[in-house]
Amino acid sequence: MSVGGTFRPVSRPRLYEQVVSEIEAWIAENGLEVGARLPPERELAAKLGVSRATLSQALVAMEVVGVVSVRHGDGVVLVEPAGSTKVVNALRRHAQQLPEIIEARDALETKLAALAAERRTDSDLAAMDEALESMESDIASGGRGVEGDERFHAAVTAAGHSPLLAKLMVEISDLIRETRIASLAQPDRPARSLQGHRAIADAIRARDAAAAALAMQQHVAMVSDVAHLKG
Repeated sequence: MSVGGTFRPVSRPRLYEQVVSEIEAWIAENGLEVGARLPPERELAAKLGVSRATLSQALVAMEVVGVVSVRHGDGVVLVEPAGSTKVVNALRRHAQQLPEIIEARDALETKLAALAAERRTDSDLAAMDEALESMESDIASGGRGVEGDERFHAAVTAAGHSPLLAKLMVEISDLIRETRIASLAQPDRPARSLQGHRAIADAIRARDAAAAALAMQQHVAMVSDVAHLKG
């Protein structure tokens, strides 16, 4: 006698998700509170018996959902206590939303880059240059350039001089930040992202709307490729 209905595939936790659970358990066992620093990555990887690459993926995943902050020169700081189930569920929701985030960024930021090329002022260009310098300096000192990246995209949005499009960008800013953190944590990605920013800035400076739109479209496609968070 057969039983009606269908089975759903069993979702297997990925290795970095298991490591997230182990880190959360270690935090709880050691009574770490908000503001506490985790051990250096090399030491923590040894404690957990995993590679540095896998640990890095787990920490980025936790940073994406706001549990820890990975600060250059300051280590990994606990921002919010949370159970591993919450973290993993939030990551899976993010993975499901990723295609929509990419579509929204492509539509909004590509248009804003074209408008920026047509409408930018000298002060807009100065803001972009300052953001690029900040990002370059941070990367050169070993950081990921997250703040400079954020400032650059904000400067391009401002240079578009379109209040409604700027408002829409604010609406999805938290989702974009999650993707930004995950993207810039990948090897060689900060330098490639900086290179993409420069291409966008050059086109905007030259008042070439078509080139600015293409450069932004290519940049968004590149930085949105976050393989280990795609599900």
